Amino acid sequence: MSLSGPELKQLELALADRIYLQLAGWHLYLGDAGLAETLAIECAARLDQGAAVAARQSLEAVQVPIGGGSTRLPLARLIPAGQLRDLEDVLDGFCR
Repeated sequence: MSLSGPELKQLELALADRIYLQLAGWHLYLGDAGLAETLAIECAARLDQGAAVAARQSLEAVQVPIGGGSTRLPLARLIPAGQLRDLEDVLDGFCR
């Protein structure tokens, strides 16, 4: 399943304002971190597998540079469990 350009942008905006990564108690929203577009693209490519699978696989696929890029971690390791459920909820609206 693929999303149209406007649908992909709508998904990106939904992720930018709702999903965050958590570091030392701080919440950094994906829009502020510059990761919303990357996650939206990864999710859109997996929507045919369902929201739950798309969410988990996409979070593992997005690699977040840490410490000036010398280390990369999957986004899945940086978000709390509740955010996974929120991501699944967002993606449910885009699964047809």
